[in-house]
Amino acid sequence: MALRLNPFRGFPYFRQSCRLVSTQVRPTDPRAQAKAKLAEIDALTPFSPALVDSFNRKHDYLRISLTERCNLRCFYCMPSEGVELSPEGKLLTNEEIIRLATLFVKSGVTKIRLTGGEPTVRKGIDEIISSLNELRQFGLKSIAMTSNGLALHRRLPKLIENGLSHLNLSLDTLDPFKFEIITRRRGHDAVLKALDVALKSSLQTVKLNVVVIKGLNDSEVFDFVEMTKDNTLSVRFIEFMPFTGNKWDKKKMVPSSELLEHLSTRYPSLQRAPDELNDTARSWKIPGHAGSFGFISSMSDHFCSSCNRLRITADGQIKVCLFDAKEMSLRDELRKGASDEELLQTIGRAVFGKEEKHAGMENIDVVTNRPMILIGGHPTIRSSLTTRRIPHKPMSPTSLPLLPRSQSQFFISRSHTAAFHTPSLTHLDDEGRASMVDIADKLPTKRTATAVGRIYVPPIAYELVTSTYPIGDNAAEPSSDQEKAKAKVRRKGDALTVAQLAAIMGAKKTSDLIPLCHPLSLTNVSVTLTPEVIDGNSRAQRYCIVCQATVSTEGKTGVEMEALMAVSVGLLTVWDMLKAVAGREMEIGGIVVLRKAGGRSGDFNRGQTQGDCET
Repeated sequence: MALRLNPFRGFPYFRQSCRLVSTQVRPTDPRAQAKAKLAEIDALTPFSPALVDSFNRKHDYLRISLTERCNLRCFYCMPSEGVELSPEGKLLTNEEIIRLATLFVKSGVTKIRLTGGEPTVRKGIDEIISSLNELRQFGLKSIAMTSNGLALHRRLPKLIENGLSHLNLSLDTLDPFKFEIITRRRGHDAVLKALDVALKSSLQTVKLNVVVIKGLNDSEVFDFVEMTKDNTLSVRFIEFMPFTGNKWDKKKMVPSSELLEHLSTRYPSLQRAPDELNDTARSWKIPGHAGSFGFISSMSDHFCSSCNRLRITADGQIKVCLFDAKEMSLRDELRKGASDEELLQTIGRAVFGKEEKHAGMENIDVVTNRPMILIGGHPTIRSSLTTRRIPHKPMSPTSLPLLPRSQSQFFISRSHTAAFHTPSLTHLDDEGRASMVDIADKLPTKRTATAVGRIYVPPIAYELVTSTYPIGDNAAEPSSDQEKAKAKVRRKGDALTVAQLAAIMGAKKTSDLIPLCHPLSLTNVSVTLTPEVIDGNSRAQRYCIVCQATVSTEGKTGVEMEALMAVSVGLLTVWDMLKAVAGREMEIGGIVVLRKAGGRSGDFNRGQTQGDCET
C-alpha cells in the first residue's frame, strides 16, 4: 500500500525513499526487517542536512551548558588556579537557549542534556526545563541533566515535575575524605541524598558517573558495582581524560579493558548488556542485579564512528567534538538578528567540519581547547583538556563532496569553509567597543615572562658602546665632526646603563601607557643589554645590542606586556643615546616574548635563537 506523503512536500528526496521502502517485499531476515523498518521511520521523519556531517553521522543529541560556574572544584575538571569566567553579558540568556533548542529539535534533535559547570547553579533552571518540555510536540523525547548533586535533593522533584526525564550524577568516590581531596569541597552526604531521591523518583534512568584515577579511587570499583545489586542504577566508569590545566598523565588512567578484566575475576557470570543506540558506554550486567555498569573509554577505545553529539557552551559556541578546540559562535549570530535559516547555515558549516575521530590520547590539544568546566562536559563529566597540539587542516572548498541541492545550501561561501573557529579580541565587547578584561574571579598566582629584542647599529656606535670612555685630563679635545658627535654621545653617560634603568621604569609604567592593561604589583624586573656581533655569512658583519627583560609578579594576569614594554623602552633609549652618530642607520626589530610561566593557559617557551641579519 502506498504511503501518503503530503506532509513532506518540501522534501522530494524523502518522498522517493518512502516509495522505495513501501514497494519492496519485506525481507524475512530479522536484521534486514529491522533495517527496513528504520529506513521507513527515517523516511517519515525529516532530518535537517545541517545536522549531518561529511561522514554521514546524524546528530540528534544536543548538550547545552547552562553555566560555567560550579560549586565544586574537581581537580580533573578545573585547573588549580581557577578559570577565567565569561562576563555575564556574553552568556546565553534563557530566551536564547530556548530558541536554539527549538531550532535543533525541529531539525531532528530528540535528546537534550543540560550540563555546566553545575547546571543547578543557573537561575531559572526550572523554567528552562519547563520550556524544553513544550518541545516534545516537535519530536523531543528526552530531557536529561548531568549534575554533581550537591544542591539537588530538594530541587529534584520540581525539576522532574517540569519535565526532567533522565539524570546523571557525578560521584567519584564513596569515601567522604577522598571526596574532599577530589572536589576540594565538602558535600559527600548531600550527593548521596540526591542519589537516594533520584532512585525513588519517576525518572526514566539514573546513572552514576565515576572518573577512575589510578591509585586514588580504582580500588572502589567493586563497591560501586555492588550498588547495582538492589538499585535500578547504571554505574559508568569513565577513563581519566586530558583537559587544559588538569595535569593529565597517562599513568593515572586506568583502561576500561583492565577494569573489566579485574571485575571478571569476582563476577565470572557477568554478561554483555544491550546498549542504547549511539550510547557512549559499553554496558555489562551481573545476573541477579537490578542495575548495570559500563565503561566510557574515550581514551583507550573511542566511539567516534557512532558519535551523534553536539555541544553548545554557556557562552553560545557550538562545539562538534569535546576534544576539538574549534568553535563557532551561535550567540553572535543570534545577537546580529540571524534568522533560523541563517542559524542553520552556521550550524551546518560547523557540523560538516567535524573530523572523523578525535586525536589519540597522546596528541589531544590541551593548549587551545577549553578546560572541561567551560565546555559542559565529556559524555558525562564537566572538565578540561590537552597534551600536544595537533594542527587542524582546514577543509578547502574544493574538498567538499558533491551534495544534493537541499544540503549544499548550508555551504554558501568559500570563507566559511576555511576556518571553523572565529578568533575574538578579549579587549572588545560584543559591539566592538574597547573593554578591559574582567579578572575579578581569577586567582592570583606566580607569573613570569621574558621578552627579547635587538637594535642594529653601525660600527661607530658599537665601538662607542663597547669601548672605555676617556676620563678627566685624558680626554682629548674633539677636532673633527665625528669626534664631536662621539663626545656628545658620551656626555649622555653610559648608554647601556641608562637604557637598563629606562627599561625597568618602562615595565613599571606599562598600565599608564597601554590603556587596557591591568596595573600590577611587580615583584622583580631584570634587564640586560648585551652588545653582539652577527656573522653575516660572507657578507659584512652586523652589530647589534640585545635587550632581554624578565618580569615577575604575584597576580591575576600575566606580565608579557610588561616584559615587551621593558624591551621596547630599553631599545628606544639606546637609540636616543646613540642618535648623534647613528640616527639614520639604526634599526629596531625582533621583539618577541621568549617564554612565560604561570596562569591558566600554561607555560610557553619559544626557544632563544641567534640573531639574524634579516630580522
